[in-house]
Amino acid sequence: MASSLGHAVLVGFCVRFLALSCAAFALAARSDDCVPVGTWIVPGTPAKRIGASDLLRTAAGRRVVLLGEHHDSAEHHRWQLHTIAGLHALHPEMVIALEMFPRRVQGALDQWVAGGSSEADFLVASDWRSVWSFDPQLYLPIFHFARANRVPMAAINVDQSLTRAVGKSGFDAIAEEKREGITPPAPATDAYIETLLEVYAQHQRLESAPGKPDRNDPGFRRFVETQLVWDRALAQGIVAALGRSPHALVAGVIGRGHLAHGHGVAHQLRALGVTDTMTLLPWDRDDDCTQLTAGLADAVFGVAAPAGAPAQRQRLGVALESAADGVVIREVEKGSVAEAAGIRGGDVVSEIAGLPARQPADVVDAVQRQAPGTWLPLKVRRQGETIELVAKFPPLAK
Repeated sequence: MASSLGHAVLVGFCVRFLALSCAAFALAARSDDCVPVGTWIVPGTPAKRIGASDLLRTAAGRRVVLLGEHHDSAEHHRWQLHTIAGLHALHPEMVIALEMFPRRVQGALDQWVAGGSSEADFLVASDWRSVWSFDPQLYLPIFHFARANRVPMAAINVDQSLTRAVGKSGFDAIAEEKREGITPPAPATDAYIETLLEVYAQHQRLESAPGKPDRNDPGFRRFVETQLVWDRALAQGIVAALGRSPHALVAGVIGRGHLAHGHGVAHQLRALGVTDTMTLLPWDRDDDCTQLTAGLADAVFGVAAPAGAPAQRQRLGVALESAADGVVIREVEKGSVAEAAGIRGGDVVSEIAGLPARQPADVVDAVQRQAPGTWLPLKVRRQGETIELVAKFPPLAK
């Protein structure tokens, strides 16, 4: 039977892997053949182009517009901001609902929008480094738009401790007072289960467990249940935002895997009685055209990083999670600096750059301080053994 740490790693893998929209399964076809950059396309057979003004007018008339993302893509966040701005011009009464924040930090979001805190104070008060280990610079333009226009920001997520507990013991085993108000989710569709089965199988391959898992595998069933609870939490957060502002348009900023094909958040919203929704997704230049199928989203928008874009800060290529005895590596990206260093999912980082690693922010800050071409020593615990590793960051391209 897998350990509770194994369940935490698997939950993290689910989030990260789905956020990357199962990129490991993509084929070679290039998306600029089917979704030109700067163009809105309605998926289907055949796919059809729709003008931006028509698309935004339709979206602005809905109660909820769900905007997907890969969490670490600056271009996706630019697209989200531009889309939000366009919707706001047509429907100024708006709420921006954010997966990035657990509900317990709502006060920090309210204070930020009201102009009562600096960037640094806001990131501390919202516990950003602990709950969302991605670079805040990716999201701050959206937050500044909300502040400048006094658009309420809604924290719609739950604490990681809840989803970890579901992954370990199941939703029914969680005491009602510890569920953060989350009600039992609507069952997954068969199509969603098949998608999650692929994700779970890929995780097993990364963990050197060959073969395709069975739908009835207990670990897989908890994996599905965890994802459903996560989807349900985000959907209930959106419903709560609608309740506070019944005439507002709620724009949800959420990972792509929770939105694609309507399996996740939209499915749970329908079960909660909210059907007047629209799902919009960014489409990267290298996405696979065979995946542009009917039902993927109401529309997709072709994006590409601009030529000559500045290099991002150093990236280790891991998803992180707090733990009592260090920082858990939830998942390791294929081809990343972390993978080359021998870091594995489930490792617990205890020391980095000679300093203790007590929370994800310690790891993130150490990585982002690294210059190109430098080496970063770290210690991890793996199956009771302390292992010393070195992450080697590539030099700047000439």
